[in-house]
Amino acid sequence: MDLDAITKHSALHAKPSGLILQYGTAGFRTKAEHLDHVMFRMGLLAVLRSKQTKSTIGVMVTASHNPEEDNGVKLVDPLGEMLAPSWEEHATCLANAEEQDVQRVLLDISEKAAVDLQQDAFVVIGRDTRPSSEKLSQSVIDGITVSGGQFHDYGLLTTPQLHYMVYCRNTQGQYGQATTEGYYQKLSKAFVELTKQAFCSGDKCLSLKVDCANGIGALKLREMKNYFSEGLSIQLFNVGTTGKLNHLCGADFVKSHQKPPQDWRKSEYWCCTNRICKWKLNTVS
Repeated sequence: MDLDAITKHSALHAKPSGLILQYGTAGFRTKAEHLDHVMFRMGLLAVLRSKQTKSTIGVMVTASHNPEEDNGVKLVDPLGEMLAPSWEEHATCLANAEEQDVQRVLLDISEKAAVDLQQDAFVVIGRDTRPSSEKLSQSVIDGITVSGGQFHDYGLLTTPQLHYMVYCRNTQGQYGQATTEGYYQKLSKAFVELTKQAFCSGDKCLSLKVDCANGIGALKLREMKNYFSEGLSIQLFNVGTTGKLNHLCGADFVKSHQKPPQDWRKSEYWCCTNRICKWKLNTVS
């Protein structure tokens, strides 16, 4: 790991003065314009975590149900799980380090976590459809490459898809194929098996209408719905052609306001793509 090169590149992703962030359950989240340095440093951290675990690590650029102007980042551990709590502390420390302290913090993390800096590192990256996500993903890549890691950029993915990719890669494909097609096949097969007794009652088939919150769910569910049984009719709404991400729609809106999203249509069942949140007719549950 070339610490001098890291210091030089870190200056190109300077931390805003006085900004303090905390890595939590959802990773880091704030206004997108404040996150360039965080993304670069999480690229660095993902490489250290990969070296320490000798596994593929994931980096997801998203702020889920937050407003479109926000963004965020979270790391995915080897089995597709959340980042270990001790490494959440490392993430917070590194993100908040002043520019002159970045090199020291990286060395401290490496020492505390017993990271073999000569070990290879591999990181996979995904992002949502926010206007800021592509540029912020590039900052993650900058951090990975300058610290000597290798990466695969999956581009547009949902968060569960990236978790799936990480787990597949670290089980050498035993869990599934580390592609979007592999994800669709595995999840749709499980869904159809689970619900095969519930699809039809006589000649009537279920109709599921999905609020896609004008985000990544619209793109991915449009691809995935062809894998489902013919007994289930899926219609997508709030697909991003006119509306704004999470504005008057999405699971957080439904939960907070206790009412259906914009462009609601009566149907047997509704659900939201970014969280399990369903209702039948006029009853929210």
